[in-house]
Amino acid sequence: MQNRKAQNIIEYVLLFVIVATAITITNRYISRSMSARLKQIQEELSYKNDR
Repeated sequence: MQNRKAQNIIEYVLLFVIVATAITITNRYISRSMSARLKQIQEELSYKNDR
């Protein structure tokens, strides 16, 4: 019984680590895409002001 409880704890910790890693990676890609979009908008506005 003790062995099964330890295995459950290890499985939950592993699941938490996988989910946290996935969220971190996703957050990084979302942040980069938002920065790229903001830069694109800034360049468009700058181009319009130069005309």
